[in-house]
Amino acid sequence: MLTTALSLSKFRSYQNGVLTAVIVAIAARFISEHYGAPAMLMGLLLGIAFQFLHEEENCRAGIEFSARGLLRLGVALLGIRISWQLLSELGIGVATLVISSVLLTIFLGLIGARLFGRGWRFGLLTGGAVAICGASAALAIAALLPQNEHSERNLTFTVIAVTVLSTIAMIIYPIAASYLSLDPRDAGIFIGGTIHDVAQVVGAGYTISDETGDVATIVKLLRVSLLAPMIFGISLAINLAGRDDATPRVSTPLMPTFVLAFLIIAMVNSVVSIPEYITSFVSELSRWLLLVAVSAVGMKTSLRQIRDVGGQAIILIVSETIILGMIILGAIYFL
Repeated sequence: MLTTALSLSKFRSYQNGVLTAVIVAIAARFISEHYGAPAMLMGLLLGIAFQFLHEEENCRAGIEFSARGLLRLGVALLGIRISWQLLSELGIGVATLVISSVLLTIFLGLIGARLFGRGWRFGLLTGGAVAICGASAALAIAALLPQNEHSERNLTFTVIAVTVLSTIAMIIYPIAASYLSLDPRDAGIFIGGTIHDVAQVVGAGYTISDETGDVATIVKLLRVSLLAPMIFGISLAINLAGRDDATPRVSTPLMPTFVLAFLIIAMVNSVVSIPEYITSFVSELSRWLLLVAVSAVGMKTSLRQIRDVGGQAIILIVSETIILGMIILGAIYFL
């Protein structure tokens, strides 16, 4: 009886904040569907506009839960998009190229952050977001990294930056592929291997041709599938190195529950023929959960915090994006 009462009390403490984040996400989705703006970016910006709600006692707990709990659930459900059959269509050469480019981009992000006087957290956050799957990767990485006073600011900046860069790339990269005379398959590898967010990859790929769109989507999903091993690697590194004095020395699980769930769902999807309506439902639920989470992240962040990130951060994440594009194009031409 006491446990039930405590659960109801906890639910009530969350409901206002969660409902607020859901309403912001619905508004963002409406704007996205009717005006063509990226839903993630709209959710983040609308969330920032309602940042004052995070200061309200009856909303704060629910917003915090949405930004972390719903985020992790949304990342776990991304596994429904991944299957071994889908990834095996690429071939070992393309798979090796994609994996190498992801690792190199993350490494260069860490090096660049050090050169610009930024912490390793920022380099890992931007490098991982650019290399893997944009806003979704940024949210997943942020859920695992040790927190400090700049964590929310850096996450908000990264989500905004990769979303804007993805939208620009969706317009420019098909033009570049045509100018460079890439065949449909190579164009798909270029677009799927470089653009940050899945939606923009699909938009850019099918702008060229159906074949390009199919290849780009598969390449992009390979990058998404690397999210789980990357999170495992980050967790292992944090545990081996220990946390710094800015955060409590609490052990990080080597395999966070949401990453384990991601892998289990992907494995089930690889060995069992899941009906299309279930796959579509779970995939759509994942998108909504991530949109609600990013809206909540926006409500935890002020524009003043984003402004304080500085121009060097912009140079870093743009440089990471350009370098990733050069790696993929160079491999297409010379390998």
